[in-house]
Amino acid sequence: MSIETGVSAPTLKSRIHGCLLGGALGDSLGYEVEFDAIDVIRRRFGPDGLTGFAAFSGGSHFSDDTQLTLYTVDGLVEALEWANSGVGADVNACLWLAYLRWLSTQGEAAGPSAPTPQARWIDGNTVLHQRRHPGKACISGLATGEMGTSVRPVNPASKGCGTVMRSAPFGLIPHITPDAVYKLSADAASLTHGHPSARQSAGIFSLLIHRLASGEGLREAAAGVTAHAANITDVAPELPERLQAALALADKGVVPPEELVRTLGEGWVAEEALAVALYAVLATLPDDSAATGPDTLPVQHFRAAVALAVNHSGDSDSTGSVAGNILGAHYGEDCLPGDWLKALEAPEVIRGMADQLVGVTTGEG
Repeated sequence: MSIETGVSAPTLKSRIHGCLLGGALGDSLGYEVEFDAIDVIRRRFGPDGLTGFAAFSGGSHFSDDTQLTLYTVDGLVEALEWANSGVGADVNACLWLAYLRWLSTQGEAAGPSAPTPQARWIDGNTVLHQRRHPGKACISGLATGEMGTSVRPVNPASKGCGTVMRSAPFGLIPHITPDAVYKLSADAASLTHGHPSARQSAGIFSLLIHRLASGEGLREAAAGVTAHAANITDVAPELPERLQAALALADKGVVPPEELVRTLGEGWVAEEALAVALYAVLATLPDDSAATGPDTLPVQHFRAAVALAVNHSGDSDSTGSVAGNILGAHYGEDCLPGDWLKALEAPEVIRGMADQLVGVTTGEG
């Protein structure tokens, strides 16, 4: 039983689907207001801001955050397919090739020095070919044609949130150590972003997802990764500072968006995006007496947390995406609002990639 929900713990399959779909829902809600200041959001949607998809007039769309998350899944799936067949593979090389295929979908070339990856199932889904304001560092880092590493990074000064928003899948791989989860994620971040905070924030986010997928509670996992961040060798100090600030702000409950931004930032850089999402999830954590109306407690929590994560003057799609990933990994699919899922763009593509990850990690068809 889950102490926080009073229901049976979700299966890994449910957590994988919940994490990927939840991230896409948060991304889609936030993408509608990504470049809007909070006063503009209030003028468009009322004093409470954007609280659901019913307010959309032209249908919902997810952004490059979901696209790159799914390509992360694909790179991991390919590496695990090789491993399951008894052949060792360079995981980061598989991820680099996956990201190069995403780069091609965006109409960009990696240059003559880069390899030409073989197409895979994911590449045939045209919804992933839409250009949805991709991050500049993700594009430029891949377009160098060089495989960045932590020792020889591309974009050495970049700490944008393009690393964090794609890194949930690393935490969904079972039967590997926390140190391995962190390293896989941080190494993959180096493919596009070189600043230590970008790499470390991605690794800590993946570690948070890993702890949740292993059954830890939200508060326990949040405190655990915050402590872990403070003890990283050569840590970028802004990461533990922002995480500690997120925990402290969550203790105050829901605060106005203006205070959120003053305290944690707008989410455009890696440690801020993670901190805003973590704050939103913890500040809206309900108790058992809060369940009212037709929604279950996990669904109520998802609605409230994602709305809090996107209604601010900042990078709303990335903070919403990370919050949705966290909640989906914790609760599984049970937290996803049915009306939001009906509005989600191309759910069959997201479920298709989730099923591939389930297949190579659990053997389930």
